[in-house]
Amino acid sequence: MLNFSFDAEQESFRTMIKEFSLHELLPLYTKWDREQKHPRHLWKKLGELGVNGLRVPEEYGGSGAECVTAGIAAEEIGRGDFNLTYAVMLNALVSEILANHATEELKKTWLPGIASGDKIMGIAITEPAAGTDAAGIRSTAVHKGNHYILNGEKSGISAATIADAFIVFAKTDREAGSRGISAFVVPSDLPGVECKGYDDMGNVPIGRGSIYLNGVEIPEGNIIGLENKGFAQVMNGFDLSRLLIGLQCVGAAFQSLDETIAHVKSRHAFGQPLAKFQGVSFPIVTHYTQLELIKWQAYRGLWLRDQGKKHTKEAASVKWLGPKLSQEAIHECMLLNGHYAYTKEMPIEQRLRDVIGLEIGDGTAQANQIVIAKEIIGKDFRSY
Repeated sequence: MLNFSFDAEQESFRTMIKEFSLHELLPLYTKWDREQKHPRHLWKKLGELGVNGLRVPEEYGGSGAECVTAGIAAEEIGRGDFNLTYAVMLNALVSEILANHATEELKKTWLPGIASGDKIMGIAITEPAAGTDAAGIRSTAVHKGNHYILNGEKSGISAATIADAFIVFAKTDREAGSRGISAFVVPSDLPGVECKGYDDMGNVPIGRGSIYLNGVEIPEGNIIGLENKGFAQVMNGFDLSRLLIGLQCVGAAFQSLDETIAHVKSRHAFGQPLAKFQGVSFPIVTHYTQLELIKWQAYRGLWLRDQGKKHTKEAASVKWLGPKLSQEAIHECMLLNGHYAYTKEMPIEQRLRDVIGLEIGDGTAQANQIVIAKEIIGKDFRSY
């Protein structure tokens, strides 16, 4: 039997989050971009609402909610403040890595703070010479006594300037490729850690930037899981974050469509509402239909994950097309709203800038197409 409905608890959660998103987040969405500030108090508020700890087990202060429920939060918060959706997407990825692989001490130290919103933890994989080919990272972690010494540079890291700690991926065996990578919890205030922000086109409040590791000494207990197993640990997590990214982009696009529909109903030209012209209504219908298809593919992928079933190609397809089709929809909405939408007085232009950033992050379109090809054609025919 197929059932495409959310249960009563999920519907109640959706209503609560949507109301908060539209009434508390949306009115301030453009403020943080203009002022180049991260609204830490709102991140904390989302923690109080249970958003940050959706994928944190109950024994560490979270709710251990289903992935589908996390998807609901990503979609609805994306309507109000695209950048605060990182409280869902980034926290879900971090929480799963820690909950599934970290020591009990690391879990107790970090997961409660992540769930409450008191702590922000980023993921540091990408480097200047290793993006799509994450296995090509050059940062190193050398085991000396009861510590590891980390050196290297991470680039394009979300939350680089606002995080309290990072899950850093570094080579513990330089000759073993992806089989020689380990993951570590690295607090951002340790000696030798330097974080510098970027002057980005979008996603400004999330504090993207570079992290420089210069002889950073961390206890050996800060390793996550087994040495040389870090790459395998994070790859499965990307199947979750990619689905959530698709939904946060779709949420921003649906909100733009809703605002545009209201505009074209009230704006008149040649004696009638713009909405009566097929040149206006048909593009809206096209984008609505495309977004609905991505939305339900995303929820299907999250459902598969909740069931313990394979969902890699579903996640890759959502990550490939979700940001692409969302930015196309938002761009159309800008045009339909006219020249006012090109100003920073309206949120549409910022949504366009913010969503475009996630056409790159967590895997480019090409990288995700490679993943899908490997899944449906076979890994023996992959290009690497």
